[in-house]
Amino acid sequence: MELTGAQIVIECLKEQGVDTVFGYPGGSILNIYDELYKHSNEIRHILTSHEQGAAHAADGYARATGKVGVCMATSGPGSTNLVTGIATAYMDSVPIVAITANVGVNLLGRDSFQEVDIAGITMPITKHNYIVKDVTRLADTIRKAFRIAASGRPGPVLVDITKDVTAAKTEFTPAKIEPIERKTDTISEEDINQAIELINKAQKPFVFVGGGAVISGAHKELKAFVDTIDAPVCDSLMGKGAFDGTDIRYTGMLGMHGTKASNLGVTECDLLIAIGARFSDRVTGNAKRFASNAKIIHIDIDPAEVNKNVSVNCSIIGDIREVLTILNSRLEQQKHSEWLEHIIALKEKYPLKYNKDALTGPYIIEKIYEITGGDAIITTEVGQHQMWSAQYYKYKQPRTLLTSGGLGTMGYGLGASIGAKIGRPDKTVINIAGDGCLRMNMNEIATATRYDIPIIELVLNNHVLGMVRQWQTLFYEKRYSYTNLNDKVDFVKLAEAMGAKAYRITKKEEVEPVLKEAISLKAPVLIDCVIDCDDKVWPMVAPGAAIQEVFSEEDLAKK
Repeated sequence: MELTGAQIVIECLKEQGVDTVFGYPGGSILNIYDELYKHSNEIRHILTSHEQGAAHAADGYARATGKVGVCMATSGPGSTNLVTGIATAYMDSVPIVAITANVGVNLLGRDSFQEVDIAGITMPITKHNYIVKDVTRLADTIRKAFRIAASGRPGPVLVDITKDVTAAKTEFTPAKIEPIERKTDTISEEDINQAIELINKAQKPFVFVGGGAVISGAHKELKAFVDTIDAPVCDSLMGKGAFDGTDIRYTGMLGMHGTKASNLGVTECDLLIAIGARFSDRVTGNAKRFASNAKIIHIDIDPAEVNKNVSVNCSIIGDIREVLTILNSRLEQQKHSEWLEHIIALKEKYPLKYNKDALTGPYIIEKIYEITGGDAIITTEVGQHQMWSAQYYKYKQPRTLLTSGGLGTMGYGLGASIGAKIGRPDKTVINIAGDGCLRMNMNEIATATRYDIPIIELVLNNHVLGMVRQWQTLFYEKRYSYTNLNDKVDFVKLAEAMGAKAYRITKKEEVEPVLKEAISLKAPVLIDCVIDCDDKVWPMVAPGAAIQEVFSEEDLAKK
């Protein structure tokens, strides 16, 4: 059958099982939007308040569901407004397909109205990208984009389509989309045997879990592996939920704001098994001194990550679930009771602490965990609230913490929460934000109210850029250069003006009833929680220091 390019886009989305698209229309993409209008009973379109919100919503949808998220924008500023969202997805290996429309082929390269080389701009922050100038290549290009986004190590793919291609006609043949096979061809027998030998010799093994274990869906295999080798477990920010945060073996996050039990335990261990982690600088601290007593096994799907930041003794390249399945079938039961007792003692000696007498971020997050039973999807912005959300909410399942780890994108969480709620309507979805982050993309509250998407925007409002202020306090002699936000913005009135229900909390006793009511409403809600501007995230590792130099507020007071 003969179809226009715009019709082919819609048919390809239907082939891929796409049920929701996030975007914002404009002149160059009008043909595609016209077809979306005609197929609105098959593909839901969410009109966000800004294209960046569309990219973050597609990202949140992808992280929450494991499917490919889709966003759309027109040429010029529409497409460039997607860039931060695409970069966020790239850094955290999130599968999204961004579809943009450009000016006609005859107008390319002429500085035409709203023309920009979005393929060139996004080349360093996409897994792959395309510009389609020939309608006969459009269907295959879109199919390739989805396959590339979802296969191997996932990531964003951009498809830029010139406007004349969206109008041109060609013969379209429907295709059956083949499932993507898990990557096993790179799993070497020699590497498996070497890893087993190292595990069998270890007396003090420690497992470090990253985001790759979440992406792979390896939580059951990971649990069996950890039980078999009888080891404690820590995770990165991106690895939250791959291993049950309530398990006795779990020691908390590793790195700059990791627990003392994790940081000291990894420093003491004789074998570190890193699973789907990339050894980011926020995890390793001083990389030369990281896990210096240990041999390191690195299991990852991407060979480019091996020996990139930390030198390892053994690596296994392949899908994590498949690798762990093989290891579990060959390993014999280990016993490291003395080592585990030591790590549990570290947990008891160095628990996370906060001021119990005041309204604080940790108290509020613990209450969220208590009320939701740890069964909510938590999205976050970036800053102190993000670290408290990682420390004080116990993630029992994968895909329940959605946060910008690699890029650290302020303004990510609100759009992501909208995408997550649409992808997982059965879940309570709460975005934990700081007041600085809320200002970045607060217009997406209007998106939530337009479609009556029941997300909760919980703002830990300390009237400062909290994490930056923390660094200014500790390392810049309290020179608070442009981090005070003590102005007259009223977030409650703002949210109400956009159609949301809103509350303000200033006392501890208000937290529980407000949270319960907000969840019961099943409507868009903002909760403005006023906390102290000098609350800090503890413990901490100073920039450039080794993770074993982790210090708490009490340690600082003793100096």
